[in-house]
Amino acid sequence: MRATNLYDVVMARGSRRHGPQSRRRRDRHGRGLRGPLYPATLPAARSRAERFDALVLEALEPIEARWRIELTQLDVAVDDVPDVQAASDDGDVVEDGNVPLARLLPAGADRRARIVLYRRPLEARAKDGADLADLVHDVLVEQVANYLGLDPDVIDGE
Repeated sequence: MRATNLYDVVMARGSRRHGPQSRRRRDRHGRGLRGPLYPATLPAARSRAERFDALVLEALEPIEARWRIELTQLDVAVDDVPDVQAASDDGDVVEDGNVPLARLLPAGADRRARIVLYRRPLEARAKDGADLADLVHDVLVEQVANYLGLDPDVIDGE
């Protein structure tokens, strides 16, 4: 079969598609796929969620060092956004307006007590990384204080 025009030539090669999808698969000079922008060992290679998790662990470390025995039955978790269907009476909630920033879920028959920090609302209220670290620390201190039934200043060591 002989191709008579450019369209027939392209179709005879294996039906290449034109448009934005063909540009994404293009390997212009035979170099193969490009590697990651940063090596996995550098902090810049971590995702926003991974950086937030590290920030929570860093904020929790001094609190846990001081209150280790009292916090043995407490879990700390991170969720991206609050569950809209969650009941408002299902634990103590730290809110900014009507948006929950964190929630303390009391212990039940089948689970331990849990503090859930909501990453996206916290990130949206912070101006930069230092402000986010302070906000996460303050929310965590307030939730641990609610869990232990103490004043937040006692938890923070002030």
